[in-house]
Amino acid sequence: MKMKKFLACVWVFSLLILATGCKKTRTQPEAAAQEFKWQVDQFADLRILRYQVPGFDNLPLSQKELIYYLGQAALCGRDIITDQNYKHNLTIRQTLDAIVEGYKGDQTDPQWEKFMIYTKRVWFSNGIHHHYSTDKFLPEFTPDYFARLVKESDGVQFPLVEGQTLDDLIAFLRPILFDPSVDAKKVSQDSTKDLVTNSAVNFYEGVTQAEVENYYKSIMDKNDPTPISYGLNSKVIKKGGKVVEEVYSANGLFKPAIERIVFWLEKAAGVAESDLQKRVIEKLIEYYQTGDLEKFNEYNILWVRDVNSRVDFINGFIEVYSDPMGMKGSWESIVNFKDLEATKRMETIAANAQWFEDHSPTDPRFKRKEVKGVTGKVITAAMLGGDAYPSTPIGINLPNANWIRRTHGSKSVTLENITYAYDQASLGSGFNEEFSYSQEEVDRAKKYGSLAGNIHTDLHEVLGHASGQLLPGVSSEMLRNYHSPIEEARADLFALYYLMDDKMVGLRLFPTLEAAKADYDRNIRNGLMTQLTRIQPGKTIEQAHMRARALIAHWVYEKGQPENVIAKKIKDGKTYFVINDYQKLRRLFGELLAEVQRITSEGDYEAARDLVEAYGVQVDRELHQEVLDRYSKLNLAPYSGFINPDYTPVIENGRIIDVKISCPDDYVKQMLRYGKEYSFLK
Repeated sequence: MKMKKFLACVWVFSLLILATGCKKTRTQPEAAAQEFKWQVDQFADLRILRYQVPGFDNLPLSQKELIYYLGQAALCGRDIITDQNYKHNLTIRQTLDAIVEGYKGDQTDPQWEKFMIYTKRVWFSNGIHHHYSTDKFLPEFTPDYFARLVKESDGVQFPLVEGQTLDDLIAFLRPILFDPSVDAKKVSQDSTKDLVTNSAVNFYEGVTQAEVENYYKSIMDKNDPTPISYGLNSKVIKKGGKVVEEVYSANGLFKPAIERIVFWLEKAAGVAESDLQKRVIEKLIEYYQTGDLEKFNEYNILWVRDVNSRVDFINGFIEVYSDPMGMKGSWESIVNFKDLEATKRMETIAANAQWFEDHSPTDPRFKRKEVKGVTGKVITAAMLGGDAYPSTPIGINLPNANWIRRTHGSKSVTLENITYAYDQASLGSGFNEEFSYSQEEVDRAKKYGSLAGNIHTDLHEVLGHASGQLLPGVSSEMLRNYHSPIEEARADLFALYYLMDDKMVGLRLFPTLEAAKADYDRNIRNGLMTQLTRIQPGKTIEQAHMRARALIAHWVYEKGQPENVIAKKIKDGKTYFVINDYQKLRRLFGELLAEVQRITSEGDYEAARDLVEAYGVQVDRELHQEVLDRYSKLNLAPYSGFINPDYTPVIENGRIIDVKISCPDDYVKQMLRYGKEYSFLK
């Protein structure tokens, strides 16, 4: 989700090394950063950025080669996430790709521009549903124009099934693309309706929510202290009247794509940094080949232990945000290497994990008596894939299995070259000036915002997700569709509570608690107001992270009213939210953290539902319109994503002797190339 001299070495170091990895070395890092073209495209509510990979050129050949192989594996999963998002997405994407390449007609026609915007949105979201709201977005060109584009595209291959004509393809796609009632929602969060049948996501077919729940109840062993992640890598269907799972594996669903992932992973294993890392990769391969979730547990345990490798990766069916039942993992991959200097601050946080756990305002029953294996590092992202591309997180904490985290620990990372790209691309946007009440807030954000944001992400990922424990017999699945927003709120509250603690200055993470105030300002402003720029008029909040932010901000705003902790102010006809007492706000964050941890630890579904629905879903329509009007004048896009760097191996006598990196600046060309080189599914 994202300076003082002795701390700002983290920030200054980033500036100094930005000269390598996609550009020539410069003696003036600030000039180099300004010279780099961060934003390459903007359309609809999206902008496309580039990210640099500082330090890549200085890595030894073995690590460059490892990153190259892992990067290829990351790109080979593109079809998987596209298909998981919706069962007709691959046919749609392949059709759009063919038109872009084959249509040589009038491209000055306004409808062509609308077609290209729609196509780029499909590429960005890995399908026809918005990557954040999960609503289906509709073309602004006409069905007749679409038919014309298909028929007038020459020298390209359309995704026709046996016996199908172009007219058949057009007729098949017409309602899917243009009818707003057909598969309108990728992920339904409406608990009053069947979550499975009302979601278009391709994890289920021909089954109801009740059938899915009963199926997993019948196979789950609730007394198993080391359970598998049931349903993580499968699709649930009805076959012969019986509910069954079809497993993703090299011998099952997604076989052609998974075989290519395995191919590149095998090459990566051959240049692993250590025997342990080689075993990690080999265990992942074994899991892909069999689909056995016990192997996935074994892989995660090995992966958590590998803390010394410079190069690391995420690859697999991981996060469950796109599953209305909160079980099935979307495929994603991030290849990265450790930022050695910046990681020192994460190591400081991780080294004090027990202190933070012991001093948490939560009930002692829910605290970990012994915090194990918590590690954190600042990383440089080198390749993004699957559900992490083009839109990517800024922080990650894995694995998700609670028993593995409790027994073996977890890894937390902050993607600092990604947060840096966001910051650089946003310079001079006028956003802070528009939504901050005072110049004091603006100045504080400029001085401490980046540092505070990175520390917030560190605390959220390293300690927030790793904190607390579930009571015996409790599993995260008990919160069902409210698990994700509650979990994100829990991690965010942990970070917010400790940001204003004197411990942050004592550990030399902050020069002063003024830095914490900058993050408090941002979180309250965002949760109550500015994140509404991402919501369409008349809609409610549905995305898990947004629900978490809204829940927190609205709850503390309401509970702080008797003491006027946060004031709503009107200036020049514009609405602002101003924090009057930061310490009292911190106390409120602690009170809410205690309740959210209780809900999590006890698996209290009703309380989770009530909290999320009361504070995290509804939108003040009048304020929403005001925010949209103010934001529109800035000509900004509320969502950002990235194009990847290109890596080219230099081969001599059949061996790689170097790997060159370049940063392309054409989003369309990269999407078309990926469509040609990394399409393995029909």
